[in-house]
Amino acid sequence: MSIKDKLPGALGFGTAPLGNMFRNIPDAEAQATVDAAWNHGIRYFDTAPFYGAGLAEIRLGEALSRHRRDDYVLSTKVGRLVLDEIEEPAARDLGEKGGLFEFGRPNKLVNDYTADAALRSIEDSLKRLKTDRLDIVWVHDIAQDFYGDEWLAQFDIARKGAFRALTRLREEGVIKAWGLGVNRVEPCELTLDLEEASPDGFLLAGRYTLLDHGRALQRLMPAAARQHVDIVVGGPYSSGVLAGGTHFEYQKASPAIIAKVERIRNIAQRHQVSVKAAALQFSLANPAVAAVIPGASRPERIAEDQAALTAAIPADFWREMREERLVAADAPLPIDVKEEK
Repeated sequence: MSIKDKLPGALGFGTAPLGNMFRNIPDAEAQATVDAAWNHGIRYFDTAPFYGAGLAEIRLGEALSRHRRDDYVLSTKVGRLVLDEIEEPAARDLGEKGGLFEFGRPNKLVNDYTADAALRSIEDSLKRLKTDRLDIVWVHDIAQDFYGDEWLAQFDIARKGAFRALTRLREEGVIKAWGLGVNRVEPCELTLDLEEASPDGFLLAGRYTLLDHGRALQRLMPAAARQHVDIVVGGPYSSGVLAGGTHFEYQKASPAIIAKVERIRNIAQRHQVSVKAAALQFSLANPAVAAVIPGASRPERIAEDQAALTAAIPADFWREMREERLVAADAPLPIDVKEEK
């Protein structure tokens, strides 16, 4: 079975914001946001130890503990260990994402992609999540955006370690699937080329959006489809800038990005289209995509995401987006504009 067959729907919930990404979120607001997702029918939840140094997992586990474990699908990530015994705030090397979780827990994070670390990470996550099992496990951030020129060395450690450990857990029925959870296309392509690796899917954040989809469209999506490896799109709003926020790639958006978003927004307004709806539906239109998992830290955002998923978008909107070269000429669209008159 593919990742898509294991997921309960096209819309999931990404919990990076619950780790106090960008701001200090009150516990009550975080809990209310997960409750809103549940009440709107979302049953796939993705998290990671990295999100607030364990904070997102703790908050998600608390919220989901009120529901039957068989009623939802849960994924988390390996590659970083949270050292709870460290009491003093510790400097964290987050690559180009420094300060991303400055409001998270002060525990130190240690990068470790070995097999033993992957198993320990899963055990620790189960405790924080208050559950006895995981459905999907992603190997987190083995890419240049975090490790620079050392990313291939980190990848090789994961290949010999975490990849094999997760493959064994899948074969034993402990987990249902595994893959990579990354912000870059290159490690996914490299994994597909490995004879000894057989991932079920990739959680690809920010690389198949209205603002950035070129390389994924041309290279990764066709290769993944040929090997029956599904893509879960994370960050469909490009760190929030497509949803009215000010961040792109986890940093303040540049003037060029803001100008591009404004061009999209102007077209959307002419056609009475929500940019959120266009962003979600664009990502889902590619047949290689199994689901999208936008993040949220406010309950009202969940209803917006649900509405965006089914909102009517006229073909003329997509035609103008293509004419203005805001979407690639060969990108699959929710409506085949070539057939529209």
